[in-house]
Amino acid sequence: MKRALIIDDEPLARLIVREYLMDYPQIEVLQECGDGFEGVKAINQYQPDLIFLDVQMPKINGFEMLELVENPPSVIFATAFDEYAIKAFETHAVDYLLKPFSKERFGKAVDKFLSQSTPAQAQKIADDMLNSTVAASPAQHERIVVKTGTKVKIIPVQDVQYLEADDDYVSIHTQEGSFLKNKTMSFFEQTLDPRQFVRVHRSYILAVQQITRIDPYEKDAHIAILKSGAKIPVSKTGYVKLKGVLGI
Repeated sequence: MKRALIIDDEPLARLIVREYLMDYPQIEVLQECGDGFEGVKAINQYQPDLIFLDVQMPKINGFEMLELVENPPSVIFATAFDEYAIKAFETHAVDYLLKPFSKERFGKAVDKFLSQSTPAQAQKIADDMLNSTVAASPAQHERIVVKTGTKVKIIPVQDVQYLEADDDYVSIHTQEGSFLKNKTMSFFEQTLDPRQFVRVHRSYILAVQQITRIDPYEKDAHIAILKSGAKIPVSKTGYVKLKGVLGI
């Protein structure tokens, strides 16, 4: 018996998935969830084998929800999300169902899951999917979702002062404090708007609007002084990129 969750903010969409699953007695629906936070809680509680997941939901979207799950299950997306996101994920998720989808198309997705669903295969798909979230959703450019203990915090990008490499994590510095995110500097360099954020050093990405002045340092290096008073090293290459963004 395979255990599943349906995570979608539209009651009708959840109903359709549940009805189509009646043809699959080997799949048990444990719970329906109306948003990403409910989804995270249900996944942690039930540890399902499969989730049917919408992308555009209130509070946090489907991609952000998956980032908050330590061991994500296999995923079948059921969404009306923009085509470019579907293309970005089509080789990593079990399948993508573009709403409205037929019962026949739904069946093909479920059959694909049942045919490949060994634990190792499911984990590989989940890992690949999470590593491919760059440019997956417009919300990735507008906010950063972090987990602090058992709580989830949503940081609007306009609140970010700078990002700093911290071993296997990135420390996101804001006026409220700093928060760790299990991502790479390269991920944020590719994801954040390059007109607003510049990687000025191997270990630092700056929010351009936070800079008050740039002082020369030793040799070809510089120091960026932020509104908070923080002093951030700027490499020779970083200074060239920063000048380009600032138009100087």
